[in-house]
Amino acid sequence: MPVAFGHRSVLVKAYVHVVAICHGAEVIARHARSYERDTMIFDPLHYLPLIEQKVGSLDQAAPLAGWVLPGEFATLRRLLESRLAKAGAREYVGVLRLHEGFSAMQVHDAVRTALRLGAISYDGVKHCLLAALDGRPLRLDLADYPHLPLPAVAITDPMAYNELLLTAVEAP
Repeated sequence: MPVAFGHRSVLVKAYVHVVAICHGAEVIARHARSYERDTMIFDPLHYLPLIEQKVGSLDQAAPLAGWVLPGEFATLRRLLESRLAKAGAREYVGVLRLHEGFSAMQVHDAVRTALRLGAISYDGVKHCLLAALDGRPLRLDLADYPHLPLPAVAITDPMAYNELLLTAVEAP
């Protein structure tokens, strides 16, 4: 990510239609070139690591202002922030960062599936995304996680309630 190269020397190569920002031989960012005055062109993905560190800037971040996301993303953000407050905003930025490695359509489908299943978290969205890519069903099989303890829930004996009734009658 380009933010990893902050405060370092970079080389800007301005071509006719593209501006490339390089560090050594590596091209770290590439943007369409604009010949308009006072125009800034942002790639929102380049700024997500910074916003993740300072989630309070999520609403004021200029790089995200022009990023049009489907309505399900707003729903996910609202639910995450209502449940987890600031941690929910951080999880939402984590969901946005999934765009770094997956297509917008794949992330959108995963968000839609997670909302439908009630899996309102970064991990839930990522699980839906990876399950869709692998073509496997969306269920958690605890056999794949042997280090987790299995739940031990005893079946309640209905006769135990009779004992409660008897003690209540015997009490003075």
